[in-house]
Order: sequence, then C-alpha cells, then structure tokens
Amino acid sequence: MHELAIAENLVDTVCTRAAGRPVRRVTVRIGALTAVVPDDMRFCFDLAAMGTAAHGAALDLDLRPAMVFCRVCKIDQRLPDRIPLCPCGSADVTVTTGRELHVVSVETG
Repeated sequence: MHELAIAENLVDTVCTRAAGRPVRRVTVRIGALTAVVPDDMRFCFDLAAMGTAAHGAALDLDLRPAMVFCRVCKIDQRLPDRIPLCPCGSADVTVTTGRELHVVSVETG
C-alpha cells in the first residue's frame, strides 16, 4: 500500500506549510494512472495526520481520468483502464492527463 507513504509525505508537507496553524482541509489532485486507491488514501491520510496540525482535516480528492492523444486517430481518448493504449489499439500515444499527484489547496484556520 503506497498510499501510506504518500499520505505521510503529504501531511509533512502540508504541516510545514501551515507553520503551526491548524489545517482544516486539503485538496489533492490524483490521476488515474498513479494507482492511488481513493478510499485507501483517505484512510492513510487520517492515520498520518494523527497528532499533527492536520489532525481531523478533511481530505478532498480531485480524481482525474487518464487521457491520451493518439497519433494514429489524431484525437484525445479517455482510457478505460491504466494501460496507455488508444481504444483503437495503437500504442503511439502521448499521455495528456492521469499522472497528476499534487496538492491543489490547503485551508488553515
């Protein structure tokens, strides 16, 4: 479960930025290709936040689909799974979304 390591790093980063202020809400953008399981991420965030300025903070996840630009079809396609192939079968694609994993906002108070 790599979500725990991600959550621990997230809590450390957010608490450092909060500079002692209590963290109320954290929004994180997560792409489908990161293989992060949303429910596991929420659980691990709550666990990692215990005893920190982020204890009790809400974690909002902005889940992004995996999209590729197919050089054969010349169009953007949404991937039905985590395999970066165009639905036409071509592997000649550029991933345009789905690899995101970053903090969008932090609410303190």
